[in-house]
Amino acid sequence: MAVNSTVVLTLILLTLMFGAGVTSSVWGFTIGREALQGTTQPDVRPSNNAGSGKPGTTASKDQVSILKEKDILTTVKARVEGRDPEKTAGANNKTEKASSKPAAAKKPAAQNASAKFPLNSRDGGITLEVSAASQRNNSMLLDVSMKNEGSQAVRFLYSFLNVTDDRGRALSATAEDLPSELPPNGQVFYGTVSIPTALLENAKEVSLTLTDYPGQKLQLQISGIPVAK
Repeated sequence: MAVNSTVVLTLILLTLMFGAGVTSSVWGFTIGREALQGTTQPDVRPSNNAGSGKPGTTASKDQVSILKEKDILTTVKARVEGRDPEKTAGANNKTEKASSKPAAAKKPAAQNASAKFPLNSRDGGITLEVSAASQRNNSMLLDVSMKNEGSQAVRFLYSFLNVTDDRGRALSATAEDLPSELPPNGQVFYGTVSIPTALLENAKEVSLTLTDYPGQKLQLQISGIPVAK
């Protein structure tokens, strides 16, 4: 039986192509393996110390300490001026700690100011007392009271009420609800003295002075009344 030469030639070509493909694959794989020899996959596993409950020493060594810009500038300035950077940083830390305490130091002062009341003055059986100071609208109000424990009635003209601040400035004041005449029965009369807050700029304390009318023999004076804030 005769063999067709075309079929034989086709089989020979297919065999050669298959062999060339296998040879190329093996050769490419070999070259690629040799090229990648020595290259390893990055170690992305967590630290062995993460699950042991112990702090890892390797991680702590690899951590980078980030400095504050302020500390860097302070150190550079100290070195330029020939000073010890560590001493300069310590002095700055002390200054920052000291500046964080003024709010706490102001509280006792406010308590002492409120603890001054009541303030009073007594002369000739007449008692003038200031029991509190407060602010309302645009005025500072002083709660005052008066009583007469003498033997005679005493008259007052409250336009003679003299009010000054701790700088010696005379202030305008208005007295309300206080009687023009105090009877000699020891009864306490209550009223208020109103001072415009616009006149109290930079003032810390005020003083009251009152005398009788028309004799002006009595001298009722109360000093150190704290200005209400």
